[in-house]
Amino acid sequence: MKLVHDNLALQAVEAGTRQWLAEVVVGLNLCPFARREVDAGRVRFAITAHTEPEALLLEFASELNRLQNEPQIATTLLVFAQGVPDFFDYLDLLDMTQAWLEEQGLEGEYQLASFHPDYLFAESAAEDAANYTNRSPWPIIHLLREASVEQAIASHPDTARIPERNIRLAREKGMAYWESLLKSLRPL
Repeated sequence: MKLVHDNLALQAVEAGTRQWLAEVVVGLNLCPFARREVDAGRVRFAITAHTEPEALLLEFASELNRLQNEPQIATTLLVFAQGVPDFFDYLDLLDMTQAWLEEQGLEGEYQLASFHPDYLFAESAAEDAANYTNRSPWPIIHLLREASVEQAIASHPDTARIPERNIRLAREKGMAYWESLLKSLRPL
């Protein structure tokens, strides 16, 4: 993997992430709540080139602090341009961010969602297209305001069916579709 150090490369990562959000998350309606925030311009894209776990945790803390101080931001996608390429290392980082959230007394105020190029649901085969419901061009931790999530859930007729629908759609599209799509979004 080419190292991402310059602004142009970081801009390409952001552009690919924005395209993934538009085409996959919103375009395929994987998250029926995303369009409203995207259309309102309330999604922050924070791209980091850091690779060390400590630096990545500091980036997470910084973005969480930004959410606390800037209410006009509804949600943040913290994108690791070259950090945590290994899915299991990513899960370790995700566990650390969740623990930090809890230690700060912010659980219930914020929640995390996770995306990774090699996302694998527990007890799922690697070649199951359903994994693509949480696969993204780069590793991402999605920071969400709990109140916004609760409001969105309350306004949806049947949130329990969203994962079922997404899994069905992912499998209908098939592995070749998803592999090609993610590769096209990741020019680096």
